[in-house]
Amino acid sequence: MVEYLFIGLAVGAVIAYFIFARFNKYRNKENSNEQSVILMDKIKSVCKFITVEGDFSEIYHYENLKDKYVSLVLGKKKAIVLISAKAHVGFDLSKIRMSSDNDNKRIILTNFPEPELLTVETDFKYYDKREGWANPFTTSDLTDINRDAKKHIVDKIPQSGLLEKARKEALTTILLMEKIVETIGWKLDYSALETDVKDQPKLH
Repeated sequence: MVEYLFIGLAVGAVIAYFIFARFNKYRNKENSNEQSVILMDKIKSVCKFITVEGDFSEIYHYENLKDKYVSLVLGKKKAIVLISAKAHVGFDLSKIRMSSDNDNKRIILTNFPEPELLTVETDFKYYDKREGWANPFTTSDLTDINRDAKKHIVDKIPQSGLLEKARKEALTTILLMEKIVETIGWKLDYSALETDVKDQPKLH
């Protein structure tokens, strides 16, 4: 009788172990799934990450050519505008593509966005502002001048070298993401990227 009781307890213990192990595995998998979602959301929540900024100082010549017949009669409007601008270039991390390997606790980075102009702050000063004798500057004119002057700066960004400089800073941004992932014991795998990191500092 004692032997049967012992066997029953042993069998019960084995069954309980397997049930517990299965439940624990399911719970760990569920936790891993939740962790991976939190990590990817956390990385994307950083959103626009500025890595490079550039200062511009440009002279913009404005002349009202829209209503040239009116200008001939009422006089031309023209101005010289000194534009001071600060451009911020970096990466929109909401555009990255990632997947998760929950079993090995890895976040796999499969695509990294190209650098882009994130913001541009401008300040305008008017010099040699000339109005027609019956053709003064209006609020609409000043709005158009500010818009065109800002576009004048934006059009110069691709030739300024800022985008290329930001591209070389891609690894710095990836390292930030790696630190975020490591906070809860996961690893960031970016081996699939084609980013050229030959001239970048080593990770460790």
